[in-house]
Amino acid sequence: MKGLINVDDGFGLANLPYGVFAPAGGPARCGVRFGDRVLDLAAALDDPVFAAGSLNGFMAQGRERWTAVRERVADLLGNGYAEHLYPLADVTSRLPFTPGDYVDFYASEYHATNVGRIFRPDGDALTPNWKHLPIGYHGRSGTIVPSGTPVIRPSGQRKAAGVAEPVYGASRRLDFEAEVGFVIGTGSALGSRVTVADFGEHVFGVFLLNDWSARDIQAWEYVPLGPFLGKSFATSISPWIVPLDALAHRRVAPPPRSHELLEYLSGVMTSGLDLDLEVRLNGNVISRPPFSAMYWTPAQMLAHMTVNGASTRTGDCYASGTVSGPEREQRGCLLELSWGGTEPLSLPDGTTRTFLEDGDELTISATAGPDVSFGEVAGVVKPAVG
Repeated sequence: MKGLINVDDGFGLANLPYGVFAPAGGPARCGVRFGDRVLDLAAALDDPVFAAGSLNGFMAQGRERWTAVRERVADLLGNGYAEHLYPLADVTSRLPFTPGDYVDFYASEYHATNVGRIFRPDGDALTPNWKHLPIGYHGRSGTIVPSGTPVIRPSGQRKAAGVAEPVYGASRRLDFEAEVGFVIGTGSALGSRVTVADFGEHVFGVFLLNDWSARDIQAWEYVPLGPFLGKSFATSISPWIVPLDALAHRRVAPPPRSHELLEYLSGVMTSGLDLDLEVRLNGNVISRPPFSAMYWTPAQMLAHMTVNGASTRTGDCYASGTVSGPEREQRGCLLELSWGGTEPLSLPDGTTRTFLEDGDELTISATAGPDVSFGEVAGVVKPAVG
């Protein structure tokens, strides 16, 4: 067991991400991943808050407690603690927290610009408000699912260009969106707001998220109120929540601003995160989006989300929106990779994709340098029902 100390797979002492797991024949409980094992926190720390099938109880205890537990776990594992460790192969990962509200942003300038050029080739790529505030929509938390959950192709209204009336049927333009998510540990009261400087006091950790999107349903419904059924059928998240403390060394300055920001979006804590994402379709790498290129930072997203006095609660989560970079191989969705379906993506087996087909498996992984892995979020597309 001493060999566990020298873990070099991104799940060593520098990381120690939290999750929820169920041993064979046992109830779900909270754990910390360490290499290819998971530590049962309730047993190791003799603390009943970790015996729950959700991290919410622990997250609600706040920053001081998060720091103390991380230090204690690092001390135990760093000194060869060998008890209450389960092989990952013998447990089942569950949803790591009980979601409250869910907000999804549109924070990549490269993604927003590409989408604007696809849909408004003769107009401005970015809307007039885009560089003044983080644009987002309020999603459906009830369909947030853990990695590995099959994704049923959604059905709904579609209206093709040049056709007078919409039709009902299965989406023909099913897409993924490679995103990074953030979960609230301690909430904020109604009528108050979270400043960019207070980001670290409220956000517990970071995870990966796939905002599955039915582009044809979305295109017909989104005017004037935005995404609805084209997004609400499934949102997949990764099983491991990387604590903010594990990412302190990956803070980076955001891209240069072309507009002066209002005061509530400015400040010393507006740094971004240097994370490297990788997207695989049926095992083939199709994109490597850089999170460091995001225009709006996680702290700015939270500040904007609460500036009107909206409250937050333990388990609320928000996501970055599609992560894309300046190069074609850094685009974080098929809408961009196939340029709206006009430039099919070629795969090594000789097939092509404009959008996802039934049976396709989409996997998103990420790292924050060699010592911190986020694991992956994956899902297989299943045929529409009925």
